Amino acid sequence: MTAGDISAGSSDPAENLALDEALLRAAPAGPLIWIWRNPACVVVGRGQKVHREVRTDVCAQDGIPVLRRASGGGTVFHDDGNLNVTLVLPDAGERPLEAIGELMSGAVSELGLPPRLGDRGLFIGEAKLCGFAVFRTKTGLLAHSTLLVHTAAERVGRYLTGPPPDPKPLDSHRSQVASLAEHGLRAGIAEAAAAVRVAAARQFDGLAARPPSAEERDWQRRLLDSRYRFPDWHADGRQKGS
Repeated sequence: MTAGDISAGSSDPAENLALDEALLRAAPAGPLIWIWRNPACVVVGRGQKVHREVRTDVCAQDGIPVLRRASGGGTVFHDDGNLNVTLVLPDAGERPLEAIGELMSGAVSELGLPPRLGDRGLFIGEAKLCGFAVFRTKTGLLAHSTLLVHTAAERVGRYLTGPPPDPKPLDSHRSQVASLAEHGLRAGIAEAAAAVRVAAARQFDGLAARPPSAEERDWQRRLLDSRYRFPDWHADGRQKGS
């Protein structure tokens, strides 16, 4: 089945995270991909504790906002050198990690590097290049991935904590990370996005570009009001009115 290729994006990370979830909440009839970027920010997983994941003092010093997404998985750093890939599938019986793994493995292979699927991510050798997270509803599932294009590993490490001395089930599993650039690949953001689209077109028998639908935008507005514009959501996962 041909997949929809969502054409959208914002310089506001809250708007992007709301649209990310909205694409799933609107229950699309077919698969969707959305390739997007955020300005510099830290994004924690749905059930994570900010103080265990984030160097909040350094983020405050550097003006880096800390936000929360709806999916599980580990904490990630976003900036202009990091590509985000959202994959939405209408069939909740699918295996989302396998689907996003196939997509990102195909993209990295297209760029000329040998990928290796590991624990909730994709590696080149021992260094993590992509992290995966998933979110399910009764009508579908969402899987998304980061792809480090030219964000330096030390920039990621500046804002995230190291492994805690008392590991908890929801803590991030810290891995050595390295970007495409640090692997010697000169591809930029446009080339990386094109490789993802080539892999997606192969996986889903083609892509059809379109903007977000009216229903998806309506869900985005509702989610902004109940979650992503609500400070307590980002601080500890509480929605407006809870």
